[in-house]
Amino acid sequence: MNPTAQFLLTLGGILLLGLVTSSLGRHTFLPRVTLLLIFGVIIGHQALNIIPSAFINHFELVANMALVMVGFLLGGKLTVSSLKQSAGKVLWISISAAVVTTIIVSLGLIWAGVPKQIAILLGCIASATAPAAILDVSLETEQDSPFKKLLLSVVALDDIWALVLFGIGIAVVSTLNGSHSDTSSLLMVTTEIGGAVLLGVMLGLPAAYLTGRIKPGQPILTEALGLVFVCGGLAIWLDVSFLITSMVLGAIIANLAKHHEYPFHSIEGIESPFMVVFFVLAGASLEIDTLVDIGLIGIIYILCRVIGKIVGATIGSQLSHADLQTKHWMGFALLPQAGVAIGMALVASNHFPEYRQLLLSIVISTTVFFEIIGPVFTRLALKRTLE
Repeated sequence: MNPTAQFLLTLGGILLLGLVTSSLGRHTFLPRVTLLLIFGVIIGHQALNIIPSAFINHFELVANMALVMVGFLLGGKLTVSSLKQSAGKVLWISISAAVVTTIIVSLGLIWAGVPKQIAILLGCIASATAPAAILDVSLETEQDSPFKKLLLSVVALDDIWALVLFGIGIAVVSTLNGSHSDTSSLLMVTTEIGGAVLLGVMLGLPAAYLTGRIKPGQPILTEALGLVFVCGGLAIWLDVSFLITSMVLGAIIANLAKHHEYPFHSIEGIESPFMVVFFVLAGASLEIDTLVDIGLIGIIYILCRVIGKIVGATIGSQLSHADLQTKHWMGFALLPQAGVAIGMALVASNHFPEYRQLLLSIVISTTVFFEIIGPVFTRLALKRTLE
């Protein structure tokens, strides 16, 4: 078959699948994210193998395009008005969920006999979540609620704390190994986060004033997409976190663009097709057979991460005097984990090649579990907090 025809047929089929999965998601306990991932696994290289290689080869591009929009939309939730009553809750819950998860996973793995250097790295990696999956499940749950708004604000900050903890973890392991690269490790993370914030501010300030002028009241689609993709491209080029950059951009525009009636309407209208393709290709890229080799260490990692997220979110909710629904369900909503964790594992394995095999095998295998099962718990949490 002609490669162009094959590409277009695949793209069209995946987009139409998005409509089917949205309908199925409303009538089953499985969210759209999980259904798309499962379908991706079925048509991917580990099962039917019917996705063209040209399509799979563009997965990184599609993923980056989808994630930069996710960051922009999450940043738009961090407005002064929305944070006035929940800023304390957002900070306490996001920090506590990340820190407690790191501690519990690290201690659990050390107890199981894992070398403490590897346990520390895996503990830091465990603190990361999957913002794309959580956002998609939230958007699928059409009813708004205080819990849903709080969840999206927490997720917007969660991976920032994960990156900070990861930088500290690399520094600690470097010290334990007798290396002197601990300062450079912290500097690397500081540069990535600081540079992302600075770039987001530099783009966001003029954009807050200039956007929404062509069509009064809100940015037009071309304008909004152009801004978001330029943001992502510059962040990747400058080697800073494009997710954090786009979040900062979205937050600044949402807070400073007073002439906008609804600044993110255009992006929300086009984001869904990118997300459908992203999750199907993510499913097709999952190495399901790694679950067979997960072993005792992988099981302990999964159990400790689940306990860490639940206990950490509960402690943060308690400290911030959150309501009972938040105390009971926030930890479950934060269980999804995806590409950020794998990225951290790759960085850690480059720093410490001697740990590469164990780090990557544990993170990749457990990520398959959390990427498919995690969104189910997020959806359950969102539904229970509406009752």
